Amino acid sequence: MTDRPSRPVSASQHETSELIMPHDANILGHAFGGAIMAMVDKAAAVSAFRHARSACVTASIDRVDFREPIHVGDLVTCKASVNFVGNTSMEIGVRVEAEDLINGTRRHTNTCYLTFVAIDRNGRPVPIAKVEPETDEQQRRYEAAQARRRRRLEEREDEARVIVESGG
Repeated sequence: MTDRPSRPVSASQHETSELIMPHDANILGHAFGGAIMAMVDKAAAVSAFRHARSACVTASIDRVDFREPIHVGDLVTCKASVNFVGNTSMEIGVRVEAEDLINGTRRHTNTCYLTFVAIDRNGRPVPIAKVEPETDEQQRRYEAAQARRRRRLEEREDEARVIVESGG
């Protein structure tokens, strides 16, 4: 079996911004969580496609905690990159920031971790290139992503065991 190629984290990096408009918000003028999650998913998808150079689908989104509200008129920026790659799946980290365009202040509103799977035309998973961290920060994110992956796999095994033990 041949060793898979690798790509640097920088090859997957993607940044996108969107102005929050009234139709994106609730009656308090705060952005809907779903509107932000759609932005996060799209930014992560671009990062996944760039890394895999293949069609990719969202397999999971880890817990999302909104640290503070995003307001109508804020510019929301999503910064995405691949943190870790398994064989056919990869973790994408997305940092979300909101900027008040009048006073110029930026706030980190949340970070999300999404798992994407690369697929072929028949929807079957395909192997993808490994990822090469290029900086100390990318190496830290790589190692943290490995730990999250181990926990996800353990949780999946625990859930399967409970289903089998409960008879269905």
